[in-house]
Amino acid sequence: MANHVESIREPLVHGNKNLKTITNDVLGIMDKKPTRLWWIGFLLALSALTLGIVAVSYQIMTGIGTWGLNKTVGWAFDITNFVFWVGIGHAGTLISAILFLFRQKWRTSINRSAEAMTIFAVMCAGMFPIIHMGRPWMAYWMFPYPNTRGPLWINFRSPLAWDVFAISTYLIISAVFWYIGMIPDLATVRDRAKTRVKKAIFGFLSFGWSGSFKTWHRYETVYGLLAGLAAPLVVSVHTIVSFDFATSAIPGWHTTTFPPYFVAGAVFSGFAMVLTLLLIARKTLRLEDYITVKHIENMTKVIILTGGIVTLSYATEFFMAWYSGNGYEQFVFLNRAMGPFAWAYWIMVGCNLITPQFFWFKKIRTNMLMVFILTIFINIGMWFERFVIIVTSLHRDFLPSSWAMYKPSYVEIATLIGSFGLFFTLFMLFIRYMPIISIGEVKSVLQFKGRSGGKK
Repeated sequence: MANHVESIREPLVHGNKNLKTITNDVLGIMDKKPTRLWWIGFLLALSALTLGIVAVSYQIMTGIGTWGLNKTVGWAFDITNFVFWVGIGHAGTLISAILFLFRQKWRTSINRSAEAMTIFAVMCAGMFPIIHMGRPWMAYWMFPYPNTRGPLWINFRSPLAWDVFAISTYLIISAVFWYIGMIPDLATVRDRAKTRVKKAIFGFLSFGWSGSFKTWHRYETVYGLLAGLAAPLVVSVHTIVSFDFATSAIPGWHTTTFPPYFVAGAVFSGFAMVLTLLLIARKTLRLEDYITVKHIENMTKVIILTGGIVTLSYATEFFMAWYSGNGYEQFVFLNRAMGPFAWAYWIMVGCNLITPQFFWFKKIRTNMLMVFILTIFINIGMWFERFVIIVTSLHRDFLPSSWAMYKPSYVEIATLIGSFGLFFTLFMLFIRYMPIISIGEVKSVLQFKGRSGGKK
């Protein structure tokens, strides 16, 4: 008879770390002078941000006529970028809140970076509806505050109002959740600070954290409540964003599959961006003992799942267009695959349907370079997905006489580059001046190895 024994899983933290070395490793990144690689990355991101600031300033002074929009294609790059950045922010909330509620201990080394990425991505997303208003100095009109305009109120049926509420709620909850989770680590930085200025700044940010049992108990209670509050945002925010399209009467948009389709696509692209950033940070900051191959594997498995849902959604759209017998609906999807923008459609299909299939192979899942390249392709595909949904549904209208092509202007392209510049500039500053890994949570799983039943 075979002997049944328990096989021990590999630890979540490698390198025989102890409590002291974890603190030294994580906070050592903040104490050391920036490396040459950090400066190169920061200056590139800052250059892209500067280009974006110039482009946005020009279009605000001149008007949104600087965009490539026309009478038929009234939405294009701006909404594409908005939906893309909202999707990027979804993985942070999923890793932080939902995996915490399900007690997935492997999240502890990656949740801090994912949470920061969420906030920066939502900031990038929030920029586009404000620019799209044409008069961004009146953006505050979108909030239902007591005013002197009598019966004049905001149009709650406007997708723009929905986006404002979704983004503001998501940003507030995510920022509070991220900040509360950092308080114990900020107190550690305070206690190690060697200058008065640094001690005063982090002393203020840590809210007088004492590390007592009562403090930890209250912290864990609040953190759990915030996780429960943030978890529904994963579903609700991108569902509301999908209503921008699903509640319309335009063929290719009015479909009930959009809410789950958008949510799955958001997690799909969000995890790809988390992997892209973490693989860079893992190598440049020498965090291989904390962000292990197992972490990378687990995230690629989530990409396989959500990529499968996205693939099913693409197939469902085509099937329903055929099954409905609606000529307009059928034309939209045939136009996507074989029309003037077919090149964008097939880039989307290649990146989003084919790329995730490589992750079925363990050799690829454990090859950091291959994972890095594939995640970049996924994000390219997810950007093109939003572009295809928006532009190809608009540029061929009900009347052939109103058909028009769309070509982005240099201002739009510069604004897109600027949004990436803003995102990476904020992320580079974050990894330089804040603990990139949750010290307290990693210490709590230091000795955790887990057990799995098996035969030996």
